Parts: sequence; C-alpha cells; structure tokens
Amino acid sequence: MIAVRHVSKRYGATVALDDVSLDVAAGTTHVLLGSSGSGKSTLLRVLLGLVEPDAGEALIDGVAVTSGARRHLVGRVGYVVQEGGLYPHLTVGGNVTLPGEAVGWPRGRIAERVRILTELVGFEAAMLLRYPAELSGGQRQRVGLMRALVLDPPLLLLDEPLGALDPIVRADLQAELRRLFAALGKTVVLVTHDVREAVLFGSTITLLRAGRVVQQGTFAELARKPAEPFVTEFLVAQAPPPELREYF
Repeated sequence: MIAVRHVSKRYGATVALDDVSLDVAAGTTHVLLGSSGSGKSTLLRVLLGLVEPDAGEALIDGVAVTSGARRHLVGRVGYVVQEGGLYPHLTVGGNVTLPGEAVGWPRGRIAERVRILTELVGFEAAMLLRYPAELSGGQRQRVGLMRALVLDPPLLLLDEPLGALDPIVRADLQAELRRLFAALGKTVVLVTHDVREAVLFGSTITLLRAGRVVQQGTFAELARKPAEPFVTEFLVAQAPPPELREYF
C-alpha cells in the first residue's frame, strides 16, 4: 500500500531524511522507531503530503504523494498525533465530526458514524458535549482516534500517539490500540521512540538514526541480527537496569 523510494530531505545543513526506502503492505502495522531527530516524524509528514522531499518519492496505492495530490488522500488516510491534536474552541463532538462535514456527509450519516466510533473506542457519548480542556490525556487521545476514523480510511498514520500519557494510561491505551488494529484490519504506520511499543505493535520495524534507515525487520531480527552496534545499543538502552530485571 505504501512505497517510499529513496526519499531525502534537508533543512539547511540539517539532514532530516537520507535516502530512505521502505514498503508497507496493506493490513500490516509498520513502526518507525528512533530517538528525537531521527527523521521518523518527518517521514510521516512526507506520507501526508505536508513535507515535500528534496529527492525520491512516496506512493500510496501507486499514487505519488505531493501537495497537489492531497485530494487523493482525503478519506484514505487518518492522522493521529499526541493529545489528539484537538481544536480547543470546539466541543469533542465538533472535533470528531469535522472530517465528515468537510466532505459533505449528511448529518444522519455523521451521527451514526460517531455512535459507532464511541462504542468502538469506549468513549462515553455524553462527553461529546464537553471541550478538550475538560478531558484527561487518555480521553483526548481517544477523541483524536475517533476523528481519524470517521471516514473509515484504510490507512492510519500515528505520530507518537501515546507519548504524553502517564505509564498506566499509556499501558491501557496500548492494549486498546492493539485490539482496534486487529479488529479493523487497517494499514498502520506508527511513530514511536519506545521499544516496548515497537514490540507490541510492529509486524515490521524500521529503526532510524539521523535521517537514515539503520535496519528494517521484525523485533527478533533487530535483536538477534543487528545490522550495526547502534541497533543493540538502542534496544538495550530502554531495558530495565540489572537490579530491577528479576522483578519483570
């Protein structure tokens, strides 16, 4: 479904992406893993058509993603960011219904879709009348997910969707997202710096460093057959310290 071919992007002297290539098969979850500044979020924005590469191209269903081709992506791509990226002046319901209103869906169709989504993500319908500031971080993230799913897109792009949540809420939503991904069967590209999330979600993991692909494969392949010492260094850095490992 997604093909990225030799994509490079610079911002002045800073290399954001350096000859990046990857494929994402339909119905799979692909994790872009790396520390801050590795290029993973820039790559996601290339897939959205928000950033135009200096070289190479990204294709979705065989169509090159460009600023001029953004129309092709409407209804085909859902986008989720930290805290949901909600508009504070709109109610929760107003935020969720925006995509349907933008494409001219009738009110009845939008209302039915919202009803289905509130049940799907475990959100209380009564809270649709509240404003984002009245919600917890986990609730805002569920609202952002509902908004991304309104048009039932085949592709979901998630940029550090759980990064701002406390550990307990984060663990709950990780389990919830795994259930949703399995139930919906969508193609998912998820950006994270968290190795545990990469293991939980990724059928394929692409580890990036300084805009370059270091290694791609399953977690087992990265752990057992690292392409270079950095792979092991990155994975081990997030493991519990020796004195705590017996408790996990």
